[in-house]
Amino acid sequence: MIEVTERDQVTVITLARPEKLNALTAGMRRDLAAAIREHGGSGRGIVVTGTGRAFSAGEDIHEAAGKSLVEEVALFHDMTRAVLETQVPVVAAVNGLAVGGAAEWTLCFDTRIGTPAAEYFFPENHIGLSISNAACYLLPRLVGAKALRLVLDSTRMTAEQALATGLLDEIVAPGTLLDTAIERLHHWTRPGTATAVHLGLLRPPVDEVERAFAKETEAAKQVEESGIAQAGMSRFVNRPRR
Repeated sequence: MIEVTERDQVTVITLARPEKLNALTAGMRRDLAAAIREHGGSGRGIVVTGTGRAFSAGEDIHEAAGKSLVEEVALFHDMTRAVLETQVPVVAAVNGLAVGGAAEWTLCFDTRIGTPAAEYFFPENHIGLSISNAACYLLPRLVGAKALRLVLDSTRMTAEQALATGLLDEIVAPGTLLDTAIERLHHWTRPGTATAVHLGLLRPPVDEVERAFAKETEAAKQVEESGIAQAGMSRFVNRPRR
């Protein structure tokens, strides 16, 4: 489901479920948080990427339907928490479609590098779900006042649109994506750099992120108790196949 390798002193974590567009099961989310924590204190940094045509389709809704939305959201929150706890920089190498909770997860990364095939898609509002990963705090931090419309419209953006909006920091040729991410980490962690200190100074403050988690947990309770979350997931699971 996920593959962890090392290349040039950089940990590369690959979402490896291409037949499901790397949709994140509960087990994968636990494994991702654990892998980030295991490798977040050594080496030159961490790169997270996907296989196939998607970075990740986000939550595996087929698996999540009928489960506690609050518990599902808690797993996403811990993925974000794990990234922000690292002592090394973390890069999202967005090779393709990034949806929902997976797109929101990248908001806490230290940079997001995409290819022309990268897309960002926030579908939760029109499914009846609520956002997670501290996106209620991190998304406005990146894109400003555009955040509300991106969520309410359930916006799907091309790589160029994501770059213009601030969700991607750069776009590179597909064959150079991983090399570029690793080179960026090597540049940031050259001997004598103060990168670890600046991660602490410039990353989102932990207390603000935890407050966002609490607000999103309450929002998840609301959509769950109202019934719109399960109704939306049921519609998604039972939608006609093309």
